[in-house]
Amino acid sequence: MTGFEFRELPGGMVELHDARRNRRRTADIASFEIAAFAVTGEQYAHVIGSTSDEQRPASSISWLDAVHFCNAASELDGLESAYEFDGEDVSWRTTAPGYRLPTEAEWEYSCRAGTSGPHYGPLSEVAWTSSDGVEAAQPVGMKVANGFGLHDTLGNVWEWCWDYLDPARYGDYRVFRGGGFADDAWNVRASVRRGGAPGMSHPDLGLRLARGGFDRRDVVQGWSPAADAERSRIVGPLPSGWTPTGLDRDSGSAER
Repeated sequence: MTGFEFRELPGGMVELHDARRNRRRTADIASFEIAAFAVTGEQYAHVIGSTSDEQRPASSISWLDAVHFCNAASELDGLESAYEFDGEDVSWRTTAPGYRLPTEAEWEYSCRAGTSGPHYGPLSEVAWTSSDGVEAAQPVGMKVANGFGLHDTLGNVWEWCWDYLDPARYGDYRVFRGGGFADDAWNVRASVRRGGAPGMSHPDLGLRLARGGFDRRDVVQGWSPAADAERSRIVGPLPSGWTPTGLDRDSGSAER
């Protein structure tokens, strides 16, 4: 057994803002479960068959690593896997109850926990950031939890989500959210979007598990394959905003 600690969240609504496109949308969120902590090094090692007692968040994990980890953890706990693989093409079986990455809408809904500002509490109390002067991710659960009982959704490490960042501009880049230990307050906010290629990794990038299957396959938790396809057809100049246009030469991620 993996022993992840989950919180069951009630359904609700969350407004998402894409500053670069200057668009807002509201997503309906059905009740689901999300982990109280980011996956730790110890938990990650246990699932992949390695050894570690590290209580810091597992990091330097690519999006592809993360979705494979979700399936491996599901198998250990006897749950139907959420993802199907065809090489590096990944499909989400939305009806499956296994472990998975949160959608971007689920992530922001979870992080905000009913708040509307950039942070769910004083940043120094809820998040590890550059202001703390640390040189690595810190053990999970050391900062104050949000109203849903979730720790470190802001700061410590960024967390992968299921969704594409912007298919028209960045192709297969996937979203990560939340900010990391080396980021300043401007980047550690509930609304900030970043992303990277599915095979890239970074020392301040990890994952948090979600769980919950749904009856529908077309529109689920603020995400749909049709919306991905539509956004991939949008081309041309886009307004500037939180998602930068450059590339990090070392990691292949959208600049942060």
